[in-house]
Amino acid sequence: MTTQSPSGCRSDLDPRYHRLCDMEESWGIVLETFAGLGAVTSVAFMFTLLVLISKVQDSNRRRMLPTQFLFLLGVLGVFGLTFAFIIKLDGGTGPTRFFLFGVVFAICFSCLLLHAFNLNKLVRGRESLSWLVTLGLALSLSLVQDVIAIEYTVLTMNRTNVHIFSELSAPRRNEDFVMLLIYVLFLMLLTFCTSSFIFCGSFAGWKRHGLHIFFTMFFSIAVWVAWIALLLVSTLDSMWDDTILSTALVINGWIFLLFYVIPEFIVIPKQRNPVDYPLEDAFCTPQVMKQSRGMENRAYSQEEVTPGFAETGTQHAPYSTHFQLQDRTPKNDFSIPRAHTKRSPYNNYEGRKENS
Repeated sequence: MTTQSPSGCRSDLDPRYHRLCDMEESWGIVLETFAGLGAVTSVAFMFTLLVLISKVQDSNRRRMLPTQFLFLLGVLGVFGLTFAFIIKLDGGTGPTRFFLFGVVFAICFSCLLLHAFNLNKLVRGRESLSWLVTLGLALSLSLVQDVIAIEYTVLTMNRTNVHIFSELSAPRRNEDFVMLLIYVLFLMLLTFCTSSFIFCGSFAGWKRHGLHIFFTMFFSIAVWVAWIALLLVSTLDSMWDDTILSTALVINGWIFLLFYVIPEFIVIPKQRNPVDYPLEDAFCTPQVMKQSRGMENRAYSQEEVTPGFAETGTQHAPYSTHFQLQDRTPKNDFSIPRAHTKRSPYNNYEGRKENS
């Protein structure tokens, strides 16, 4: 006995894929449209990023490009995973859902966390991490969720039973799904807190990047709170679980694109602004040196005299030793001596003794 295919689907189409074309359940068609558009947009930004690598003049922005490329891979995975939730839960989509949901979001939030960490250093005038260290740390943080997901999936399936996820009751399945994402929730909270500290720095140019991350995390947390509440607290029928999760994936993916990716691509090609960096010779610039007694030593003088030199007698010596140079050589007397007659011992001699 064959079941009749819904309107919009071929008669020989597997029933698992009916949501992708069923006109009566139009939410599947709407979500796959937005997910497909988001996936194409992510791929386009990935190619654009490869072109921008050679055109970015700011070295600190260029260091973040590999990590941002990894972030776009995670966003592409978010949109691709949406189709696993539109298709009905079975032995094929069950392990995919439980494993990849946390992994793709861990990649995205780890990249945002490292970007926020680098911005905290830059906004305070410090040197950012190298691109290799940043990328390595982002991968390391995301691999933690990979280990957690692999252990849970293997233990739950008892190694071979891939149908266990569809056989679990809906409340138990939803609880396990949320518990599996505790590490991702920790990454979200840590990234949000780290991005809020960016606004306390002195160099305001980097705060715009921090604003992108801050709003991205704010709306992402709002979406996660909403779908977790709908899964665990709401009295909705379990038939809406797939709709809730697939909708959350599409919305969160577009939040990544609209609040982080697009604004970053607007800022990245801009030229380096000297105002965003501390002066390179800030710690080597000498103080104003007053001219003291003695003759001026031209070897330590500067060609350009400060505006107040005429009134104050001060000048700026960039390579001075910060000591006041004084002429310690005693002044010599170059006057011509005059001739003096030598006094004779016979002066006033009258041939008689004294007191006589």
